[in-house]
Amino acid sequence: MEYSKLVAVTGLPGLYELINSKSDGAIVRSLEDNSTKFAASRIHNFSHLESIEVFTTGDNVNLVEIFYAMEKAAGSLPDTKDNAAVKKYFEKAYPDLDFERVYPSDLKKMVKWFEVLKKNNIEIKLTELPEEEEEEVVVVEEKPAKKEAKPASTEVAKKEAKVEEEKPAKKAVKKETKAAPEAEEKPVKKSTAKKEETKKPAKEKEEAPKKKPAAKKK
Repeated sequence: MEYSKLVAVTGLPGLYELINSKSDGAIVRSLEDNSTKFAASRIHNFSHLESIEVFTTGDNVNLVEIFYAMEKAAGSLPDTKDNAAVKKYFEKAYPDLDFERVYPSDLKKMVKWFEVLKKNNIEIKLTELPEEEEEEVVVVEEKPAKKEAKPASTEVAKKEAKVEEEKPAKKAVKKETKAAPEAEEKPVKKSTAKKEETKKPAKEKEEAPKKKPAAKKK
């Protein structure tokens, strides 16, 4: 039987082993007579021994610290019916207890629970937590992520450079298309004007000699 599976149930004396928990309660087994029963959560509250802390004149301590001190204390356990004897026992076993906030009923519970644990040969020991991974592993995984972000910026720069190269090409095309019609239209107008000027004097030269012979007949 493991210490981590032990619970205290309100309204029921002694300690119990948690067999199975349900939404409306739990199935527990008594450490005193090994009887199994269902304790409804609407009537009873459950407290794991591992989670119980005790008031002291300094910081609160886990219940196992009190049990360790009781193991080291010399002499027999006090009679739980004698409040003065119980208090005197703890004043020697663990003098840093805050006796103003730890009531005589709490001291009696700790004595009874300690007796049950010893009777059932249960090792008083907290569950060992798994060791956390070192932070160096996380740092090694983060370094490649920073290097991969650099190529993205160079690709953006290349795209911006292409856009800048395409803009002047469009402007040059527009200038060439506008200049082309003007260059073609101007020489056409000048050439037609010269042809008209050359035709007019030719007609005048042909008509002038015809009028002079008519005057001689008179």
